[in-house]
Amino acid sequence: MKKLSDSVSALKGVGARRQKDLAHLGINSIQDLLTYFPRRLYSSDVVTSPEQLSGLKNKQRVTLKGIATNPTLVFYGYRKSRVNFSVVIGNNPIKVTFFNQPWVKKRVHPQQTILISGYFDKFSQSVKSPRINSTVVYPASKEVRQATIKRLIKEAYGEYHNLIKTYVPPLIQHHYRLETEQTMIHDMHFPKDRRAEQLARRTAKFNEFFLFEMRLQVMKQIEDRHRGVQIHYQADKIGTFINRLPYQLTAAQRKVIGEIDHDLSRPVQMNRLLQGDVGSGKTIVAAIAIYATITAGYQAALMAPTEILAEQHANNFVKVFQGLGINIALLTGDTKPAARRELLPRLANGQIDLVIGTHALIQKGVKYHRLGLAVIDEQHRFGVAQREALRKKGHNPNVLAMTATPIPRTLALTAYGDMDVSIIDQLPKGRKPIETRWIRSKQFPNVLPFIKHFLASHQQIYIVAPLIKPSEAVSMADAETIYKKFKEYLAPEFNVGLLNGQMKDDQKNQIMRDFEANKYQVLVSTTVIEVGVDVANANMMIIFNADNFGLSQLHQLRGRVGRSSKQAYCLLVADPKSETGKKRMSVMERTNNGFLVSQEDLKLRGPGQVLGKEQSGIPQFKVADPIADEVILSCAQQEAIKIVSVKNWQKQPINRELVRRLRMGRTTTVFD
Repeated sequence: MKKLSDSVSALKGVGARRQKDLAHLGINSIQDLLTYFPRRLYSSDVVTSPEQLSGLKNKQRVTLKGIATNPTLVFYGYRKSRVNFSVVIGNNPIKVTFFNQPWVKKRVHPQQTILISGYFDKFSQSVKSPRINSTVVYPASKEVRQATIKRLIKEAYGEYHNLIKTYVPPLIQHHYRLETEQTMIHDMHFPKDRRAEQLARRTAKFNEFFLFEMRLQVMKQIEDRHRGVQIHYQADKIGTFINRLPYQLTAAQRKVIGEIDHDLSRPVQMNRLLQGDVGSGKTIVAAIAIYATITAGYQAALMAPTEILAEQHANNFVKVFQGLGINIALLTGDTKPAARRELLPRLANGQIDLVIGTHALIQKGVKYHRLGLAVIDEQHRFGVAQREALRKKGHNPNVLAMTATPIPRTLALTAYGDMDVSIIDQLPKGRKPIETRWIRSKQFPNVLPFIKHFLASHQQIYIVAPLIKPSEAVSMADAETIYKKFKEYLAPEFNVGLLNGQMKDDQKNQIMRDFEANKYQVLVSTTVIEVGVDVANANMMIIFNADNFGLSQLHQLRGRVGRSSKQAYCLLVADPKSETGKKRMSVMERTNNGFLVSQEDLKLRGPGQVLGKEQSGIPQFKVADPIADEVILSCAQQEAIKIVSVKNWQKQPINRELVRRLRMGRTTTVFD
């Protein structure tokens, strides 16, 4: 009995070697082969009429559909040949010549309807670099050619097409005017015209997103069954704590606090992602969640990616919780053995309310008394295993993950599908937008007097370089050379510090403490200061070779300044040669909005690069693109949420094929 899960070896001509070659393309089963979709070679419509033909531009990429004339094969020179024929559209013959491809004569027959793709030469009425039937092209390899893939797909479809079932429920299909799965697969491989191919491709995109989103929602249902730590916090204490803050919370912060409070009060484990632009006030929201947890008699842990950031958090939380009787401890790799031996028993017996640290928090031997909340700062900097290790330090503690790499909500719900998403999309009042300017290297000397004037106003400056030391391999600015030049230029009035990732942690921490204490007025650094560093008096950021950084990274670096009511500046020193580099600089000059910056970065680099492949749950879709097809993704997401919100949805006959597809290769109890 035939099944779509049959090996491709079931097809004629697929022996052990061909099977291995197909496996390298990700084709193992008939299902894999039928969904090995072609990519579009050209975006232009097929030209079928004289009117369309007359509107073509010279050297335009085209696909012509017409009637072939009798082909002639001519040999000349040494082993050279050409095949000549014309494609007639209306009464217009378009000349086509294939060089050194004598096999074309056997492929082209007089009066045959044919598709020819290539570059249209308006003056000679011919097609240059022609291809036959190449409106679509499959990703091929040296071992498996286009013709082989097409032959196998044609054979597989002919033998197995009756087994192809549609898993998208009929009502959804009708609402979005989608094709059946069988028709979609046929029209992706053998479209009768451009419209059929476009409809098939739109259906394929929706189907891919829909199945993926359904799997995420199923995962979420399983997660929601996990009993968590229910926090019976003291609301009056939380209100008093908020009222004693020296500033007003934004409406966005209050909304997010409400969402977190709701989660904490439930007996189900909280698993929430908090997105917010740099400086939007994520930390104080986390502090309120931590305080609520502690008032209920539980402990909280905050894990940061670097020791500098962990120490900074510890200092800030000591100030925030001053006078409230909360015991705070710092645990990092830099913690002395004696201090560690004294700290661990206090953490295990519950004397410590809040522990802040790095990966040291998840090391063997670190035990908690009653861990109720795990906060993960800059969560995209941690791997899945590290985040899971912190969760396992308690009995399903509530989890609040924070990130300053904001992405659109739809994409966030897709990338982190098992998490609820909260967004802080407002900055605190009184913050002035950072003025960003892109300047060429040759213009930088003109800026030096402004830098001196700025320092004379008792403010501080960050300077970032892509390299630590000079390199013969690449011509880019390095921190050591810049440090020496600025030290010489600014002496004796101002002090310059140097920081890089190769320094020992205690040395880095000391330099940051000295900069915060204004012992250094200028800090030259690599991107080690990208995350979380908060010095309110630093109001200028200078980034050399800025075009070598991604947009999200540039925005993170820029976010180190502008943390007070004073005007802040960001100078991007760059000589980009590529259009992408120029576009990055233009985006940075145009907006301070992290969501817009991230959106542009996603367009330029894709979610895998921006979010990190391991941290992101976004797979490599075959047809769909989460950025370009965001509207389709959003629709698929909404439909998946609607389906799983219905009680016993998995037992409804209308969802039978969907449930079967979700079960394929999955072991889960959600369908029982």
